[in-house]
Order: sequence, then C-alpha cells, then structure tokens
Amino acid sequence: MAQYNAEPLERLINNFSRLNGVGRKGATRMAYQVLAMDEKEATEFAAAIMDVHSKIKRCPVCRNYTDKDMCPICSSTKRDNSVICIVESPRDVATFEKTREYKGMYHVLHGLISPMDGITAEQLTVKELLARLQDDTVKEVIMATSSTIEGETTAMYISRLVKPLGIKVTRLAYGLPVGASLEYADEVTLYRALEGRREI
Repeated sequence: MAQYNAEPLERLINNFSRLNGVGRKGATRMAYQVLAMDEKEATEFAAAIMDVHSKIKRCPVCRNYTDKDMCPICSSTKRDNSVICIVESPRDVATFEKTREYKGMYHVLHGLISPMDGITAEQLTVKELLARLQDDTVKEVIMATSSTIEGETTAMYISRLVKPLGIKVTRLAYGLPVGASLEYADEVTLYRALEGRREI
C-alpha cells in the first residue's frame, strides 16, 4: 500500500494507533491535530507525555499513581482506614471518587488474574495488599473488580487469602451489568453497587 503521509507524520500515526482502543482512523485524526498545533502547544504536549513517565510513580501504600511521596487519599486524615476497596486499575479509583460517597481507602491491583493471558497473582499487587492487612486496622475489604470471569476469579482468590485474617470481605452488588468494566459505569450505578455490597 502506498504511503501518502510524510515519514514523521506516519510515525506519529503509528504510535497513536498502538494505544488501546485507537484505530488507524482515530490515530490519523489525532496526528493531524498535533500537526495543527503551534510550536508552543506541541512542546507542552510532548512535555506532558515525558512528565507522566518521569514524575509519576506508584503510591507505596495503595499502589495508585501519584507524583508525591504518598497519594492524596492515603495521606488524608479524613479517610476511613478500616475499609479498603480493591480495584483493578487507577482509573477505577477516579471513577469511585466521582461518586463522592466512598470515604475509605483503596488498593490498586494493576490487573486481574487471567491464566489465558499469562497473568498470575504474583504479577499483581496482592503481596502488598496482604502486608497492609497485618495489623488490626482494616475491618473490611471490598472487592470492586469488574464482574467478568477474570474479575470474579481475582475476587475469589483474594477473598480466600483475606478471610483467614478475620477481616470481612464483601463484593460489589450487581447493580453493575455482568461483563461490564467499572470504567464505563455511571456514578449512580456505582453508588448503588457500593451500597448493596455483600459478604463473600
């Protein structure tokens, strides 16, 4: 197939198309938008990408992304540290925070157990979670993984590790559609799911 774009533009299109959920058409549109930026905007855009890689790290407590020594949620004195909500990704934390109803802490797994994809519990932050549960502070762990096979498998695996510690383990109620990702849930659905959580 003939290449109609200049090489630098084609390279940018190829890089955008490597992003999850972005096809060739969307990548081309984004690349042309970048090309239309003036030099100052383009420099700021490039700097923002570099800053994400050089300044953002995982919070040593909850494993969420932060640019500080500890994320704002873990460093807050107003949060309930007796409850930990376990989520798949940092995006899920942002989704829960939009509800303004949940006042506990979080733990980000950075993935789900998926034998088909070669992802095991050792590749997630399960070990770090168990280390957080060693004192008597935490009374409840909410499993807020997606209601997919991988999400259910992960929830059951973690609950089997946590229950012997004498900590209550609950699961989000199925106000969330089966097979859906938390990322696409609206605030009302998420709030109802939180309110109707059950012990597992």
